[in-house]
Amino acid sequence: MKFSVSSSELLKQLQIVGGAIASNPVLPILEDFLFSISNNKLSIAATDLETSISTEIEVMSDADGSVAVPAKILLETLKALPQQPITFSINDENFGIEITSAYGKYRLAGEDGKDFPKIPEPDSVDTIKIQAPALTQGITKTLFATSNDELRPAMTGVYFQIDFNKLTLVATDAHKLVKYTFAEVTSEVSTSFIVPKKALTLLRSALPAGDEVNIAFNKANAFFTFGSTNLVCRLIDARYPDYNAVIPVDNPNTLTLQRTDFQNSLKRIAIYANKTTNQVILNIMDGSLTISAQDLDFSNEATEQLACTFEGDPLNIGFNAKFLIEMLGVLEADEVKIELSNPTRAGILLPTEEPDGEEILMLVMPVMLSN
Repeated sequence: MKFSVSSSELLKQLQIVGGAIASNPVLPILEDFLFSISNNKLSIAATDLETSISTEIEVMSDADGSVAVPAKILLETLKALPQQPITFSINDENFGIEITSAYGKYRLAGEDGKDFPKIPEPDSVDTIKIQAPALTQGITKTLFATSNDELRPAMTGVYFQIDFNKLTLVATDAHKLVKYTFAEVTSEVSTSFIVPKKALTLLRSALPAGDEVNIAFNKANAFFTFGSTNLVCRLIDARYPDYNAVIPVDNPNTLTLQRTDFQNSLKRIAIYANKTTNQVILNIMDGSLTISAQDLDFSNEATEQLACTFEGDPLNIGFNAKFLIEMLGVLEADEVKIELSNPTRAGILLPTEEPDGEEILMLVMPVMLSN
């Protein structure tokens, strides 16, 4: 089997697919790309058995067939080559691969493509359609709030809740929570599932600016299809916590202020906070917000004052500065409002303005003030 392809085009596709390869795979063949050729189309696939990505490009080939190609050495070779046509020759007996470029020849050992694990195919699935930019936004705004706690598997992914023409994405690690809803979805079902963090990280970097994304899913897997790329992932089989139960509804105190001013102030004050708790204290009164932090172990202390609009009773509340900075970084509005009830209950962070058809709510748990 022999085929020719542009080195830069191949490298671009391999970099999309390569994210699925694990650093310490359970089987040696999982360190490879699967190359399959049919009718002058090269399909490239990679998997870690949980997440798989495949894509295809046009090539010039003399036969159909498949081979597993070592990923690391191929990627390094292509990165070191200037853009040019290259030719792959595969020995059908021992799956040896010879790559020919304008500079010379490179030989590497391949494996039989038939030994590569089978990637799941959509079977008895429901589907929804969504614009790629909307899905990218949804992933970006929620992914950072997922948990790394393997003892709570449900929280290590993002919860997709489909309600006909509305999709809600939820992520939480029990300290912070993000709920992002958008309405521009085509669907005939009402259901929910949990997508793992790794799959969404890969999906976000692979999503194009324009295309529509087709999401198909059954009880075991989700299939994301856009352009010539497919991403398949095993869903997290766990029950997602009732997130609505933790969102406080009665918050009589509302603080409104400039988002970037608030974020920059927190970044400066956080330098002086205790490194274990990252605690900053917000002292809120009518027209003024005082942000302070201290680290008694090192006698470090900092205070800043910001102008704000505040409706409610004066309040002293502590938060983890790192969480607030992350959340403010994801919001895009010029102004944000924080709804509060008392120093022991969660604060709700909202943008003052939102695009049509989009809603975002962020919740952050307070850090208890020591008397």
